[in-house]
Amino acid sequence: MHRFLVPAEALSSEQPRLPPAAERHVKVLRLQPHETVELFDGHGRTRRFAWEDGALRPAGELVVFPPPAGRITLFACVTKGSRWDWTIEKSVELGVNRIVPVISDRAIVRLPRSERPAKAERWQRIAEDAARQSDAVWLPEILEAVDFPEALALARESGRVFVGALVSPPAPPILKAISETPADAKSDLAAFIGPEGDFTPEELAALLSFATPVSLGPTILRAETAAIFAVSVLVASRCM
Repeated sequence: MHRFLVPAEALSSEQPRLPPAAERHVKVLRLQPHETVELFDGHGRTRRFAWEDGALRPAGELVVFPPPAGRITLFACVTKGSRWDWTIEKSVELGVNRIVPVISDRAIVRLPRSERPAKAERWQRIAEDAARQSDAVWLPEILEAVDFPEALALARESGRVFVGALVSPPAPPILKAISETPADAKSDLAAFIGPEGDFTPEELAALLSFATPVSLGPTILRAETAAIFAVSVLVASRCM
């Protein structure tokens, strides 16, 4: 079934008005009479509508989904081009609740502050498309890119944080670290993934002053692979 993201008020309308991009999509689809689509607002509410006489008409009751029991946050240093787009897309498909793009000292991508709002808007559109295609009913929060010190402050307020890091002695596997986390500390979980060139010693020391170092497997992962691996494990741990 085709799905479209709409403002919340459209779900209670007898003839909802679609955003321009969704309206163009509907025209391209050439919906047949009585064909149904699902509209959702990204805040846990959905409703089905049918194509009748050239317009969408209600074909079901409003469905309200409860909010997530806890928040999963991905802190990840921004990678180049399509790799970062892919990270956002797959994180949304997996069910992350918040994505914090980070600019660290060794990150290859450097974003001037003047460019960050426009980048965040583009990343939000990628997240919306991923939510539409994956049947997600909650849109994640996509922050503007922040420098490492700002990310550090946000991470301190994000519950139990797991950092993919090479440390001595070796860190435990991420799933083991999660399983050993007390139940009352599992509400909000976060993964913090470094750039292609890894964290600086100073950055890692700052993170490990409050976060838990973990292993992401026996091989060296690319930054975007590490991000998705970590998110996958955090989400899977919620299903156990």
